[in-house]
Amino acid sequence: MATGDREKAELLNAFFASVFSEKESHLQPQQHGMDEGLGEIQPQIGKQVVQEHLATLNEFKSPGPDQLHPRVLKELAEVISEPLAIIFESSWRTGEVPADWRRANVVPIFKKGKKNDPNNDRPVSLTSIPGKILEKIIKEVVCEHLETNAVIANNQHGFTKNKSCQTNLISFFDRVTSWVDTGNAVDVAYLDFSKAFDKVPHDLLANKLVKCGLDKTTVRWICNWLSERTQRVLTNASSSSWKEVTSGVPQGSVLGPVLFNIFINDLDKGLEGTIIKFADDTKLGGIANTPEDRSRIQNDLDRLERWAKTNKMKFNRDKCKILHFGRKNGNQRYRMGDDAWLDSSVCEKDLGVLVDNKLNMSLQCDAAAKKANGILACINRGIASRSREVLLPLYSALVRPHLESDCPILGTAVEGRC
Repeated sequence: MATGDREKAELLNAFFASVFSEKESHLQPQQHGMDEGLGEIQPQIGKQVVQEHLATLNEFKSPGPDQLHPRVLKELAEVISEPLAIIFESSWRTGEVPADWRRANVVPIFKKGKKNDPNNDRPVSLTSIPGKILEKIIKEVVCEHLETNAVIANNQHGFTKNKSCQTNLISFFDRVTSWVDTGNAVDVAYLDFSKAFDKVPHDLLANKLVKCGLDKTTVRWICNWLSERTQRVLTNASSSSWKEVTSGVPQGSVLGPVLFNIFINDLDKGLEGTIIKFADDTKLGGIANTPEDRSRIQNDLDRLERWAKTNKMKFNRDKCKILHFGRKNGNQRYRMGDDAWLDSSVCEKDLGVLVDNKLNMSLQCDAAAKKANGILACINRGIASRSREVLLPLYSALVRPHLESDCPILGTAVEGRC
């Protein structure tokens, strides 16, 4: 049992580093893919662009390891925007990334479960604020390329323009319910990657950046930005020693989600069933009326397992579940790999919404109504006034968001239970 802040930080940093993929010694990402005939651009970053980004900084955010506080940068925006623009343009053009931009203070964010298990903490990286501004500028170029060339598959709803958890749920369950309504048995596999963002191999990501057609200048900068990274964990006023980051895209960075979408984009290649993604949260579904139908689903799961091995990722088989829909469903068992059978479930939390095997979301309605009623009770006990001018803003700010946050199709049903 660790009690001191420094000891806790060292333990957490050791655990976070233990999940990284092994570094490839024979292939350096900053050198890979540079001779593939990619186009090259001459980046031009103006003072005005940098000043606009500095003006929108949130002065209450924490600084990175370089200790350049966003409030200072924001207040000095007019003075420092020109030298920063020169530094940004030079870094992007040459691919040389300052060491401070490749360091991260990691803050562990507790998710759920036992607090003494480091596996239940999410590592969020606090990186250099100026480095993040250049990330934003480069992200705009990358996203424009991805959208113009339709690189990211339509079944990816995470970190993509005009898509969200709601579009993911509506799109997928519209298809599933139409199958069930016509009398079909349907099996859906809920798949979970283990430490997906932390395990992305830099050399394979470099390959995929090249394949998606990004220009040579941007690929070189991204590969150098990912290489030779270091991190330390902060707990209260103490920090751990520095450790090398050998894989992954930093959680909390600007470019990280976009790079992960590029990495996982080919996950559905060759699949016959319906697959839909929200970043790494993946659902695979299909009609399961006959042995041939169920065999196709099993073949798709085998393909996904092969993809994971090829891309040095790993499924968390304990969290991968099967939901069986339809009255005539035979409750077929499926496996991941050679010997890992997936458990069947009667209810799963899908992007925050509870769905059971009867496609009845009343459990979600009950949970949301329970939260809202609890907050109403707190307002009732803590606020003496009963005037409309006092209670209506409180209801709108504290109660109503719980009734509307999960999915539009649940809103009316949930509100009716309060």
